Amino acid sequence: MNATEMFESIYGKKPLYTAFTPYRICPLGAHSDHQLGKITGFAINKGIHMAYGPKENGVIELQSAQFDKRAQWHVEATPKTKENDWADHLRGATIALHKRYPLRRGLCAVVDGELPIGGLSSSAAVIITYLSALCTMNEISLSPKELITISKEAENKYVGVSCGKLDQSCEVYCKKDHLLYMDMLDDSYELIPQNPNMKPYKIAIFFSGVARTLAGSAFNMRVDECRSAAYALKAYGGMDYGKFEETNLRDVPVEVYEEYKDRLPENWRKRAEHWYSEFDRVQRGAEAWRRGDIEEFGRLSFESGRSSIYTWETGSPELKTLYEIMTQTEGIYGGRFSGAGFKGCCMALIDPAFEESIKKKVESEYLKAFPDLKGKYSAHICESADGVRLN
Repeated sequence: MNATEMFESIYGKKPLYTAFTPYRICPLGAHSDHQLGKITGFAINKGIHMAYGPKENGVIELQSAQFDKRAQWHVEATPKTKENDWADHLRGATIALHKRYPLRRGLCAVVDGELPIGGLSSSAAVIITYLSALCTMNEISLSPKELITISKEAENKYVGVSCGKLDQSCEVYCKKDHLLYMDMLDDSYELIPQNPNMKPYKIAIFFSGVARTLAGSAFNMRVDECRSAAYALKAYGGMDYGKFEETNLRDVPVEVYEEYKDRLPENWRKRAEHWYSEFDRVQRGAEAWRRGDIEEFGRLSFESGRSSIYTWETGSPELKTLYEIMTQTEGIYGGRFSGAGFKGCCMALIDPAFEESIKKKVESEYLKAFPDLKGKYSAHICESADGVRLN
């Protein structure tokens, strides 16, 4: 039952509106955006659907196809602290939007995600879909930058995840058959078209079968380790430094890092090493894509995945196993964890001619290692897509 059918079942009528936001993948630029690095991304042709209608009394009433608990609050009285359920992201979004624009109408809605949760920025996609609906109800037109800022604020300040703008930017700016190449320092971006001489590709998503959460994971700790490294490097290098929470590795030239890296605690040095090496990989990857060299682009994505495991030090046993299987599977150009690497899924760019053999091999090898995940593991073949359509 999809979102529209579920809405009709609950409310006994057709929804007046529907909305959709695609999921995203980031083949290069992992763990980089929160330190104002550069990223690459694609939106994919799977995502979050919402069927909804107005509630003139200002009540927000939400039902998810993936979660049992119905959520309800008023636009003028959104709970100030999170309630630790699936709708916290949307409570945070309501508060962030209401700070900027008056809200009078609420909505009744059903939310449905096309793929399992974890690694494809489902939280950002849900927020963006919800904001587009709430703006429609209240005749608000957001610019792309406003939509990204409000969505990020909901995750940072309400949910408590120290994410950057990668997810939201991909879901808003991406264009089918183009690579999003974006600099988080100034939000400048380029959509690099697929080179006509590039070999064909599709996007494979391999779900580990293990769900994940960011707020309660080591994600925030990794961000703090980066900031700590940047803060220390500024001090060693005689650079000016201000507030800790406003310190980023992008502030520190790589030459300063190379000169003083051996003074850093091991964990801080490793996080910084990943960040600087990933910054370089993104730039080389964008140029490889521009000239149509998908093999080199894929190789760099595999390299990014290895750095995520051994330098950033993330990845569950399941995701590490999936990654290693991918590196040994014919027809996969490259890939890595999708998302922060705390459970969730892996993404890969594949040669469509090997689609069936890839799916068979990855599933066989993975379930040999984790037989208990049979029925929970899944593989999905996707294509690049346009970002969300704004009103």
